[in-house]
Amino acid sequence: MNARPVDILFAISDTGGGHRSAAVAISAALDQASGGELSWAIEDILRLTDFPGVRGAPELYDKLSTRWLRLYDLTYQLTNTTRTVDVLSRLVFVTARRNLVRVLEERRPRLVVSTHPLVHRLVVWAKRSRRMPFRVITCVTDLVSLHASWTYPGVDLALVPTDEAFELMYRRGMSPSQMRRTGFPVHPKFAAYTASQAEARRSLGLAPEGFTILVTAGGVGSGRLGELVVELEQAFPDHQLLVVTGKNRAVYEELRGGRRSPGTHIFGFVDNMEALMAASDIVVTKAGPGTLMEALVMRKPVAVTEAVGMQEQGNIDFVLNNDLGLFCPTNERIVAAVRELQDPQRYADTVRRLEGAVPRNGSAQIARTIMEQLALVESPSRPSGRLPGGLFGLARGRLLGRGRRRI
Repeated sequence: MNARPVDILFAISDTGGGHRSAAVAISAALDQASGGELSWAIEDILRLTDFPGVRGAPELYDKLSTRWLRLYDLTYQLTNTTRTVDVLSRLVFVTARRNLVRVLEERRPRLVVSTHPLVHRLVVWAKRSRRMPFRVITCVTDLVSLHASWTYPGVDLALVPTDEAFELMYRRGMSPSQMRRTGFPVHPKFAAYTASQAEARRSLGLAPEGFTILVTAGGVGSGRLGELVVELEQAFPDHQLLVVTGKNRAVYEELRGGRRSPGTHIFGFVDNMEALMAASDIVVTKAGPGTLMEALVMRKPVAVTEAVGMQEQGNIDFVLNNDLGLFCPTNERIVAAVRELQDPQRYADTVRRLEGAVPRNGSAQIARTIMEQLALVESPSRPSGRLPGGLFGLARGRLLGRGRRRI
């Protein structure tokens, strides 16, 4: 069954969860900004190629970012030039072209938004091969240490989250007129969360008083999480500890089955991270940009535990250079960071710096920019029997409803 046409196609790859999360965050902001009139869909572009190793990129990334991290970093270094990325992308395009063109002709988007550095070249080349009228925007989802693949002057516009990203892409050949700093695409529900800390704790069934630490499993790795929980419980018996294990069921069961401090609460996969962050005083997380930026948007100081891959190293620098938290590569350092950050004066100073360091409305700014870009594109021809103009857009937006992520 053929896919339906959409206004906006998000071009991603599920190598890690951040690229899809960014697309979902932007689509939520678009729904708010357009009143639901715009339709959208998400496509994993690398799944469309038959090039060895690329079609299975999500599975390969999972192994590279855990068991084969040294190989991952070596690959990052060897490919970190725009010329190398261009050559390799051309090879991939040979096997992806037919499937990619088919999807683009079925979707007939007015705009393609790429949230992954390895797909925007493929989309632009497919567009040119059939002279399709849509525009292409890149939304950068790394903060500082960007791989060269993010830089591609063939796109119509690049949206970057930080001044550091803007400057690096400029040095690599992007014109300033092709870039716009919008902030990071954090889901709008984080900025929209207005409950007080006490109200958030009450809604979660937590004690209303006491210093509260949120630990995400990705921040310390499954092997260290149990040890860290024990150390934090011993060091801070009067603190509340919120531990989110995500989709790692084995770690969840291990922690739930052990003897826990009364103030320790174990969560599995959650969809209310904004409430958990609002209830917390600090957040312990790895240097991945998604959860890190969610915490900073919620104005929570962070203890950053590790960078998974060279592209995350700059995120640690971002936190340290702006004095928004601490870098804690060991459990002992995490305990020390909690002691330091809970000092009232240090905590207040850090929160004050957070106010001006990170825009809270990145997704909303990106949504507004997308709508501006849509105004520059003529709506492509649609099959007969559909409502014209704005009425068509409104009807299609309502028809797709919640299924717009995969239509």
